[in-house]
Amino acid sequence: MSTQRYSVTPHPIETLLTWVKSGEIAIPEIQRPFVWEATKVRNLLDSLYQGYPVGYLIAWRNPTVRLKDGTPSAGKRILIDGQQRVTALMAALLGREVLTRDYETLRIRIAFHPLEERFQVANPAIRSDVAWIDDLAEVFAPSASVLKLVRDYCEKNAEASQDVVFASIEKLRKIVNNHVGLIELAEDLDIETVTEIFIRVNSAGAELSQADFAMSKIAVNEKYGGNLLRKAIDYFCHLAVAPEFLARIEKNDEAFASSEFLPKMRWLKDVNDDIYDPTYTDMLRVAFTSEFGRGKLQDLVALLSGRNFETKQFEETIAEQSFARLKKGILAFINETHFDRITMILRSAGFVTSDLISGRNAVNFAYVLYLRGRAEGVRAADLERLVRRWYAMSVLRGRYTGSPETAFDFDIRQVEARGLEAYADVVIENELPESYWTGMLPQLMDTSSSNSPYFLCYQAAQVKLGDKGFLSRDITVLDLLMNRSDVHHVYPKKHLKAQGLSRGRYNQIGNFVLAQSEINIAIGDRAPAKYFKELAEQVSGGKKKYGGISSERELRANLRANCIPESMLDGEIPDYDDFLEERRKLMALRIKAWFEAL
Repeated sequence: MSTQRYSVTPHPIETLLTWVKSGEIAIPEIQRPFVWEATKVRNLLDSLYQGYPVGYLIAWRNPTVRLKDGTPSAGKRILIDGQQRVTALMAALLGREVLTRDYETLRIRIAFHPLEERFQVANPAIRSDVAWIDDLAEVFAPSASVLKLVRDYCEKNAEASQDVVFASIEKLRKIVNNHVGLIELAEDLDIETVTEIFIRVNSAGAELSQADFAMSKIAVNEKYGGNLLRKAIDYFCHLAVAPEFLARIEKNDEAFASSEFLPKMRWLKDVNDDIYDPTYTDMLRVAFTSEFGRGKLQDLVALLSGRNFETKQFEETIAEQSFARLKKGILAFINETHFDRITMILRSAGFVTSDLISGRNAVNFAYVLYLRGRAEGVRAADLERLVRRWYAMSVLRGRYTGSPETAFDFDIRQVEARGLEAYADVVIENELPESYWTGMLPQLMDTSSSNSPYFLCYQAAQVKLGDKGFLSRDITVLDLLMNRSDVHHVYPKKHLKAQGLSRGRYNQIGNFVLAQSEINIAIGDRAPAKYFKELAEQVSGGKKKYGGISSERELRANLRANCIPESMLDGEIPDYDDFLEERRKLMALRIKAWFEAL
């Protein structure tokens, strides 16, 4: 007996386009916005023109699925796989606007060169070049006449042969006769099975993450409000980046605008802070881990399906409870007070710009701890200190860089079993013993990556400790970072390059300081021996060549704050490698002082 739950039928592209125009083919909520680059649309059309296969589409008929516009599907063909290809054809051949991943409507214009039989994404140069038909939608318009198209083209291109142009435009128009295989799923399949097929088909191509799977599971559920919850997650992420998008939601999505979610995220319209702009994966991780006490998103998919982990059965009540708990977690995530506090905690640790935030998952788990602490009633000041220290520790130790889901799951289960404060204290003590600061950290700082977590923490330390920029009398490291200042070299780059040192050697983070551009320019490519001698003269009543410091006591304090050996001011200029080794030790101790101040 056959277990096949589908049929396969070839259909001309013209038929597919007719179904699109009439609404016979519909795109369900589980699908994502149009994410193809315009060049991919061009390549699809070129493949059709060359007569190459372009893959199968998968559709399903079911009257109970909710579509993107909020209406039931009413017997339409629901496109489960192939949205990007069908949307590309709609855009290029029918002239339809598409909704991008940024929730913007956009017209994709593909141009065609009849003489060279080439396709290209239309741009100003192509639009002004009469050798191109700058918009394929003109060729496929119902009122289009091939003879008129050929005549108009040849009038603009006197050297063109009418026969050649006619042949290529006719060949172009015939691509709609090419057949595409349509796999139609059995009508009696339930939405859970269809979602599973969607996941399996997509995971064979551009791999979807567990977060994508969870978002699909959430989106197809109307019974417990999953469709609105999905929009809440998507819209919050978008508003965090583009607050002006609020007006578009209010205008174009009345159902969501009248829901309980939009008022709770309206505060984002006045926020221009980019220190933590979460993705939907971030939101799901934080909401799920903090609310369910689990860290693996595959468990969320199972719980939303109603899985009872003890009996291995699927129960409707568990699905209902899981959607309610996830909603509670999402509402906690988007709460203005909570979100404001987590960003404030990061700032208060010295991470004042998004450039200083390295591991996003470290921020996510810090937010999890904050939400758990709030729920447990931990005193505000104690909770903020705990979260600051945990975040710093997890960045320094790379706690969530390898297998974040496993680390999330382990840590949250330990928090549940041992209590938040007790567990955090033990982990921090074990992860950052005295030997870490004096032995391991200086070795870890032997790197040329300015994005290394150690250098990011060093900069945060300088902010938190109120340090001035290198050789600055008044300008702080905070001032420099807020003005997107570049890092500069203590041993100038040109000086080291002249000695034959490679990029990885002269760009060591042990050679980096934050300094005003004027000071960096004044130093230029001078050898350290030369400009430190001039600095010594500067603070002995000599000419001010490097910044405004004129007191030796003040200059030595500045060198200590920037982890520069004071002996250099006394004329003891070490070999470059010895300098790096000494400075890494000093930087590690500065980071230690910072951590203890958290």
